[in-house]
Amino acid sequence: MERHLLMIVRYRGTNYHGFQVQQNKVTVAQVLQDAVEQVFKSRLPIKGSSRTDAGVHANAFPVTLRTTSSIPCEALVRAMNVHLPQDVAVLSCREVPPEFHPRYDCVGKRYLYKIWNSPVKNPFLADLALYHKYPMDVEAMDQAAQGFLGTHDFKAFCSAGSKVEDTVRVMTHVSVRREGELVTFSITGSGFLYNMVRIMVGTLLEVSRGAIPPQAIPDIIQSGDRQKAGPTALPHGLYLDEVFYE
Repeated sequence: MERHLLMIVRYRGTNYHGFQVQQNKVTVAQVLQDAVEQVFKSRLPIKGSSRTDAGVHANAFPVTLRTTSSIPCEALVRAMNVHLPQDVAVLSCREVPPEFHPRYDCVGKRYLYKIWNSPVKNPFLADLALYHKYPMDVEAMDQAAQGFLGTHDFKAFCSAGSKVEDTVRVMTHVSVRREGELVTFSITGSGFLYNMVRIMVGTLLEVSRGAIPPQAIPDIIQSGDRQKAGPTALPHGLYLDEVFYE
């Protein structure tokens, strides 16, 4: 009898060219499939909830596979982790209905973007947070970020290379918070466009330095003009934090 398994995976994206399998490049999906092949003695196909770019991390990334193996979920978690590298881990596993799809059944996602804001860099966060040595106006950034809330056409916050036609998304929660020298941008929404969160962060950093007024976000959204938003922040501060299902 075939089982449909949902695994929640955590990974540090530093050493990978994103999640999706690519020719001649090491990806998260590739090392997961290598581990699946070791555990099940067959290279079973896997499906991920989305794609993450090179250098981007994930705290909880859903992946599914189908198998006729009777190996219990708890044992599968242990077995997968034996065969995975140190920077990728399976956190949990459970059975889901046959029709479940990790991408198409998703009703929302939360992303985090971490910034180390200090005159001195942090060697332990070199690949895990953006280093920004200049003072940051976190209050202005948080005020500006509230302009992302609601249902909007986010074309201005989408990289030019995207082929997505429907650029309307719903943002339900957003915040910019400081804890010591670590500043975290958190945003939850129905879905996200290509590089959308990184462009939002780049725009908020422009707000911080006074180049864009905090109240300008709705106008930038309304314009639909990528040139009016800020630059695309580097990938290594970005985390897919959670994927939500009904």
